[in-house]
Amino acid sequence: MPTKKRNQVRKGSHGGMQLVLTEDVAFLGRQGDLVEVKAGYGRNYLLPQGLATVPTEHNMRLLDRYKQRVTAAREARIADLRVLAEQIQRVTVTIEANATEDGHLYGSVGAPEIVRGLKTQNLNVDADMVRMEGPIKELALYGVKLNLGHDIETEVKVLVVRQQEKK
Repeated sequence: MPTKKRNQVRKGSHGGMQLVLTEDVAFLGRQGDLVEVKAGYGRNYLLPQGLATVPTEHNMRLLDRYKQRVTAAREARIADLRVLAEQIQRVTVTIEANATEDGHLYGSVGAPEIVRGLKTQNLNVDADMVRMEGPIKELALYGVKLNLGHDIETEVKVLVVRQQEKK
């Protein structure tokens, strides 16, 4: 009776197991990289979560096809973000807030208010994309930086005005 050959994971030069990453893993590598990790980390985390696979010929071919699709999707996303960045640069967001006669705000204007103002103009931005040194506490025109991801940054003009009293 022929014996079945067991698929063993290749050992790296430092004694760890070699795996191919199917997703980007922070502090380890990017998708498609051949990495060497400790056996427990690979067996108990990377393989069950689907973040890595054993480097066989078949898996490498599948990974190459998958990388091509992911690269095309990433390029399309970057193009969309560049268009969004250009649209945001041309926009001025006006935010009404309660303020004293001297121009000091009773509260403050932060990222959620800026995001709400951008969404009213059909510009879809998340609050974690807004980069502010601190909250806005006075009436004025501010330039607020936005990091849209994939190293695309832009700036939006935020005009904070006194809220009109309702009669």
